[in-house]
Amino acid sequence: MKIVIVAMMAMLLSGCGSIISRTIPGQGHGNQYYPGVKWDVRDSAWRYLTVLDLPFSLVFDTLLLPIDAQHGPYE
Repeated sequence: MKIVIVAMMAMLLSGCGSIISRTIPGQGHGNQYYPGVKWDVRDSAWRYLTVLDLPFSLVFDTLLLPIDAQHGPYE
């Protein structure tokens, strides 16, 4: 049962950092490479929960890398 709950939480959180960093003003750092991963590893009260989202954000940010590259160059 615990595995099912963890899997459901991971699915619900998938891409969350990527979506939040791109859509909610002030949550991301503007257009940049891998903003979801950077959002997930920031220092916040939710950092332990966002670690679960990190692999999903990495995949989602990688899929969106061509779009992010059009907005570049970034530091």
